[in-house]
Amino acid sequence: MDDLPAGQLTLVAAGGTRVVLARVHDEVFACSDECPHQGGPLSEGRLSGARLSCPWHGWMYDVRSGECVMPARGVRVASYPVTVEGGEIWVEVP
Repeated sequence: MDDLPAGQLTLVAAGGTRVVLARVHDEVFACSDECPHQGGPLSEGRLSGARLSCPWHGWMYDVRSGECVMPARGVRVASYPVTVEGGEIWVEVP
């Protein structure tokens, strides 16, 4: 977990799925790398607090829930359960 600085995004592959890891304070969250709007690479976006913005059109998602917070249209990005054990980050993907 020390390799993932707070406020940074990291792209990883988990079970063949492109996943963005986001560390918010001492918690790690994981979501799909693909923006539901038009497929933008969320790993190239910006993290501000718990909000991840898509680099293509600025849609913002809460990394804790995957919910789109701007524009609020009921869209979600896939989010995945994360476990941190012994400093290692484990992501559960379907």
